[in-house]
Amino acid sequence: MKILPNLLFTGFLFCSQTLPADEVTGIGPEQLLDMQQNRNALVVDIRTADEWQHSGVIADSRKLQSFDRQGRFDQEKWLADLEKMKSSPDQPVILVCRSGNRSGKVGAFLAQQAGMKNIYHLDNGLQSWLKAGHPVSPNCLQVACK
Repeated sequence: MKILPNLLFTGFLFCSQTLPADEVTGIGPEQLLDMQQNRNALVVDIRTADEWQHSGVIADSRKLQSFDRQGRFDQEKWLADLEKMKSSPDQPVILVCRSGNRSGKVGAFLAQQAGMKNIYHLDNGLQSWLKAGHPVSPNCLQVACK
């Protein structure tokens, strides 16, 4: 892992002035369910292990932590792991975090820097999911919770 690229990427993620909102589409909880059921969307929870443990995860979502406890992001490994999760190159990917902030920024990175298509994020994150009254599955040790 190279420190300079990680610092640059971290700065990119947290400098919202450089992230046009139209590069990643925000969706609501009902749209997430619809896309998950009817378009084979891959739901990826990018929160930390502590967050998964605290609040659970959306059923059939996959866990892929974006930052480690020290705030580092291994961009190459993360992208490779994401690609392994996808069933096809054009499969829709929906990113989930706690509030929608991280998922929007990581989604913008995927669209702008990685050139990925069909990238979405859950507006207002897991908070909106819970507010809409949808259940979560308890955190489990496997990558996919079913």
